[in-house]
Amino acid sequence: MTLVAPTASLADLDPLRGPLTGYCYRMLGGATETDDAVQETLARAVAKFDTYDPDRARLTTWVHRIAHNVCVDLLRGAGRRAAPMDVSELGEPGVVGAPRRPGTWLDPMPDHRVLVASDPAARVVERESIRLAFVAAIQYLTPPQRSALILRDVLGFSAAETAEILGITPSAAHSALARARAQLAAAEPAASTPDVVAHDLVERYIAAFEAHDVDGLIDVLHEDATTSMPPLAWWLRGGPTIASLMAGSDACAHDRLVPTDVNGWPGVAQYRPDAEGRLKPFSLVAFEFRDERIVHVTTFLGALSAEFPAERRIRVARDV
Repeated sequence: MTLVAPTASLADLDPLRGPLTGYCYRMLGGATETDDAVQETLARAVAKFDTYDPDRARLTTWVHRIAHNVCVDLLRGAGRRAAPMDVSELGEPGVVGAPRRPGTWLDPMPDHRVLVASDPAARVVERESIRLAFVAAIQYLTPPQRSALILRDVLGFSAAETAEILGITPSAAHSALARARAQLAAAEPAASTPDVVAHDLVERYIAAFEAHDVDGLIDVLHEDATTSMPPLAWWLRGGPTIASLMAGSDACAHDRLVPTDVNGWPGVAQYRPDAEGRLKPFSLVAFEFRDERIVHVTTFLGALSAEFPAERRIRVARDV
């Protein structure tokens, strides 16, 4: 009797697309690179499926090992992506510099593409681990440290599975995880903001922005708030300064903001009317929070797409 080697198609592996997207995004920090890595991982998995032995590893473990190797290949020679709230290298505040090259900053990611856990506790961990501040922090880790942390503390792989995915010994995987945890613990943690407070701040921000209400914006912005506008090399500091600019800008006079979710936090989709008054996607706005105030506003120019589901999007686009 002739044995037929098992085969698989992309459709067979599609249930792993969500977990793989979350893993690759946390590893790489870029949206395009993440999509490329997931596609390459699935293509390699299909091509090599006859080598998969279910008696040796779970399918998800085997596929994540492929994803890890793909991500490591992409990280070779790539510079560390900076957090969009890291304004230390953007020059003088208020001065618009040339757009930075692609890959300079972290890219935003819609929640629905990377939040896959059904367990409430696991989903909380997932949300916290895609927030821009967290993804930026782990960019300082080596690829093995970054991977060990994601696999163990976020995705819940066992120690043995993590070592298998990384292709190293269990002791080496344990060491990588310990160093990753220690380095993150040494970083200054941001004070947590309850979700209900964050949503309220964003709703108040939207109302004040659209009403050109300087005082309303000052109320929701942290005294030391900063704002940046990737890919432009531009930034400002100070809640009152930012509020005055946003409320008084003629360019934003007729813009509309619609709630959406960005990297585990509430954000907004920003629409701007064209010459004929039709609202067109302009930017995706992400927020960071501290002391129950908005501490950073990142306007990702040109990043708004249909992947970011915005409440009332169709109604707003038609009625305003």
